[in-house]
Amino acid sequence: MALRNYETVFIVSPVLSEAQYSEVRDKFKKILEQNGAKIINDENWGLTKFAYTMMGKQSGFYTLLEFQAAPQVIATLATEFRRDDRVMRFLTVSLDKHAMAYNEKRRSGAFKKKDADTKTTSNAVESK
Repeated sequence: MALRNYETVFIVSPVLSEAQYSEVRDKFKKILEQNGAKIINDENWGLTKFAYTMMGKQSGFYTLLEFQAAPQVIATLATEFRRDDRVMRFLTVSLDKHAMAYNEKRRSGAFKKKDADTKTTSNAVESK
């Protein structure tokens, strides 16, 4: 069966230590690999404050996983997310060719602004 491209973001409870957080991330990466998925990108977005309270918490650890997998793997992954009390929320989406192209550019740093570009732009605005 053909592999499809997916991206999942999940939020882990902020009461965990860095080691426990790494353990949770590794658990879900291992689940994907055991089910034949190929992990393309793994990003730790760190501890981030929420706009509103979620499950009585004000913040959480965000993780993004981009991977290729068979469609039935998504159901297994969702079940494991729901079973783990440390995971507060998760969202998995299927990526089309445009999203894949965007993610490739984002990973290569095409959208990051350099300090020199920012200063030049701000000077040009001030001079008008």
